[in-house]
Amino acid sequence: MTQPALSPPAASSAPQAPPKKHGGAIERGLENFIFASRWLMAPFYVALVICLAALLFKAMQHTWHFIAHVVSATESELILGLLTLVDLSLTGSLLLIVIFSGYENFVSRIDASDHADWPEWMGKIDFTGLKLKLLSSIVAISAIQLLRAFLDIRNTTDRDLYWQVGIHMMFVVSGLLLALTDKITHDSGH
Repeated sequence: MTQPALSPPAASSAPQAPPKKHGGAIERGLENFIFASRWLMAPFYVALVICLAALLFKAMQHTWHFIAHVVSATESELILGLLTLVDLSLTGSLLLIVIFSGYENFVSRIDASDHADWPEWMGKIDFTGLKLKLLSSIVAISAIQLLRAFLDIRNTTDRDLYWQVGIHMMFVVSGLLLALTDKITHDSGH
């Protein structure tokens, strides 16, 4: 006599909750303590906000000096002054990306509903995106420094120029390798 084949139980469409841990009070206390330690990162982000204010002070100082000498400046000096302001603004943008993304990824979510003009990208950058944006910003800042050196070629030694080109190319290659590594990791499903 043959027995009827048992069919597997129907899969539930509801997501299964992870099994509850049966650890003791010490384990739960330790896990809560470790989880709360993420708040130790918050002062780092506050320090970066203070650095952003210092960068703003330097940008205003440079702008004041730039405007005061605009009449007597050569075309090359004007371009160098503008590139310095672009460089400072890119650095400030980089700080903002690190502050917001780092805080949201490692400390706590920011409630965007309280802010009508909340930029769309904030809160959507994960750690991989943060690394790529950080390296992209560094490449852009390096490119501006290199352009400044080319524009001020009379005051730049060949040795300094070679080093700047080499360092810039190292940043570019590092960025490409990081993006490629993240793509391979993402495509393999890890």
